[in-house]
Amino acid sequence: MPSPPFQHRRDAGEQLAARLRERGLWPNSTVLALPRGGVPVGAEVARALGAPLDVFVVRKLGLPGYEEVAMGAVASGGVRVLNEDLLRRAGVSPNALAAAEARERAELARREQLYRGGRPPVPLAGRTAVVVDDGVATGATMRAGLEALRALGPARIVVAVPVAPPGTARALAALADELVCLLTPPDFMAVGQFYGDFTQTTDEEVRALLAGADAPGFA
Repeated sequence: MPSPPFQHRRDAGEQLAARLRERGLWPNSTVLALPRGGVPVGAEVARALGAPLDVFVVRKLGLPGYEEVAMGAVASGGVRVLNEDLLRRAGVSPNALAAAEARERAELARREQLYRGGRPPVPLAGRTAVVVDDGVATGATMRAGLEALRALGPARIVVAVPVAPPGTARALAALADELVCLLTPPDFMAVGQFYGDFTQTTDEEVRALLAGADAPGFA
């Protein structure tokens, strides 16, 4: 049985960083990692590119009664995006929408405080945002995040992931200015199948990686 293409998230980050560096220099860039699993990958990418590392927290607004269906999302930077057509068709009341948004904004704020420890977000306006995760399956969270990210004014958005199914990769490529994806296997079942070690990343690891990215000599 062949070994998985990625030993662990750090290995995936190193391979992804190498592919990005093949494309040239990345001045004026910020690496945005989707927590939690995207942060170990993003840390390696940020180090290789000499770019600051930050988290980009996205919370899906689930349709009442069908929470797996996204009627919108809130994200870092106070951004909200809504699927207005779905809201109309489903007849979601303003009160129901407000309740869902309040709940997810509270969780988003909790996570940002937990991960950043009071550090301010890295400014994105006019910069290249390199959005990193450890892989994507349906891509629903990533797609919501990209829509929200546009509102923060980056000059360019690059999605960088180790693995994604072909259809998801095509959808992300249409939303981003550029997609860098190492593998698009047709037999994709789950992100974890491509890792030797896919142990869940902890909140403590996320905090440590972000704090380490602030340390002198990180880049």
